[in-house]
Amino acid sequence: MDRTIGHIQERVVGMAPRQIVVSGGGTGIGLAVAESFAADGDKVIILGRREEVLRAAAEKLNAAHGEATVTWCAADLSEPEQVRGAARFITDRTDTVDVLVTNAGGNVASSHDGSLESIADGYRRNFAANVLTSVLLTEALLPRVRRPGGRIIHLSSIAALRGPGSYGGAKAAVNTYTFELAQRLGAEGITVNAVAPGFVADTEFFGDRATEEFVASRVKQSLTGQAGRPAEIAAMVRYVASPEATYLTAQILHINGGAALGR
Repeated sequence: MDRTIGHIQERVVGMAPRQIVVSGGGTGIGLAVAESFAADGDKVIILGRREEVLRAAAEKLNAAHGEATVTWCAADLSEPEQVRGAARFITDRTDTVDVLVTNAGGNVASSHDGSLESIADGYRRNFAANVLTSVLLTEALLPRVRRPGGRIIHLSSIAALRGPGSYGGAKAAVNTYTFELAQRLGAEGITVNAVAPGFVADTEFFGDRATEEFVASRVKQSLTGQAGRPAEIAAMVRYVASPEATYLTAQILHINGGAALGR
């Protein structure tokens, strides 16, 4: 066995449970991410806006992986005071955050009527839902992120490469924040990356738009003729958070079935 691989395996086997924070952890990709860490025996705190959704998710994961493996806190992470409250909830339960996954967000811009006011409203909504939720939570928890060895992982999107404008622009801002933060924290032994999915089925993201025809049109864009699954995105996040990924930072990791060619 390669000595480096053997050393990594020894570290994984002997490692105490890590403290994981996942925003948007109640459904879809966030729930799959939380489950992947819970299955490894880590302690997970999930965040989101809807209490009933978070409670149900935590109950499901605890039933599968052990009581008190997952706890939850409801907060609107685009609001500074609610972010402070969530950070207090987290720091009351752990001195150190080993992995922070900022998954909260989505395309929340309503259809505009062509007026400048409605266009501006859509851009503001998507900036708040995707950029502020990532930036504010990260900055609030930075003092508690493990040094060295901490992992910060943002969820971006294929939309950052090709739109739509307000949502894609917000995810592009998440990408640039990823680069900035990686440069700030690299010397402290913290890695910062973003995972950018393409079309993923079995989420709430598209809501009523996810008709059979819509899904088929999105699947057709991939080179493999299939949709992504939340568990596949979670597996990528799990790798980025692993001891094997210490040399990986300041990267946007695309997982989209070839719907956008690598660059």
